[in-house]
Amino acid sequence: MKKNIYSPFEAVVEEVRQETPTIKTFVLRPAEPFVFRTGQFIELTVPGLGEAPFTPSSDPGVKDIMDVTIMNAGLVTSKLHAMNKGDKVGIRGPYGAGYPLDKFAGRDILIVGGGVGLAPLRSLLYSLFSDMDKYNKVVLRYGAKTPTDIVYKDLIPKWEKKAKVDVATTVDVADVNWRGNVGLVTNILRDAPVDVKNAVGVVCGPPVMMKFVALKFLEMGLAPADIYLSMEKNMSCGLGKCGHCRIGPFYACKDGPVFTYEQLKELNDIWD
Repeated sequence: MKKNIYSPFEAVVEEVRQETPTIKTFVLRPAEPFVFRTGQFIELTVPGLGEAPFTPSSDPGVKDIMDVTIMNAGLVTSKLHAMNKGDKVGIRGPYGAGYPLDKFAGRDILIVGGGVGLAPLRSLLYSLFSDMDKYNKVVLRYGAKTPTDIVYKDLIPKWEKKAKVDVATTVDVADVNWRGNVGLVTNILRDAPVDVKNAVGVVCGPPVMMKFVALKFLEMGLAPADIYLSMEKNMSCGLGKCGHCRIGPFYACKDGPVFTYEQLKELNDIWD
């Protein structure tokens, strides 16, 4: 009997980590080994309520446990935020196209994240870290609203210590204890130590932030085909059937959610 492609399989919540006042990371143990490529997404089901799309934030090389970092922003996410260890969810997927790591080989990789947008990029970072000999360097620039809103506070200092990795963070508004950069994330791109003639740029975050980072990448000299955007629209079915995630001639769930700027630059309203 053919498996129902809309039917999720079960996963158990192993751990819940509070990242910020509104963001939690859920450590899930799927009922069967789960394989995904960095940048792909899943549909996460709350039984009896509904589902929503999320990009795993964990290492794709780990198949028995999966992390999903989620902001409390709606009906499904608020129910997820109320869950505890031992609760059960459903998973469909993986869906979509991930990051083309073969095209990153031998190059500088400039990664820019905003807010919870660092979650999908965490998976990408793990993929890169696992095979750093293939890449020239990884340069990460991350921005959050306030120091309290920074995700992965315990991990970022560890990333900073890795060979061939350069990390800088900034906040829109500092508190009395903050000693780092203050301002938009585009401000800390100015002196990013990358060779733009041999670099790719990757960005994930709120649409307005991605827009201005993409424009900054172009200003720096990156080619449109070397700029990768994570366009996580309303990917309801995950199969290109419902049409909710349409971006011009593309479906974010099938053709993305990772797109190059070259693919989208002639389309209207891609940031809405």
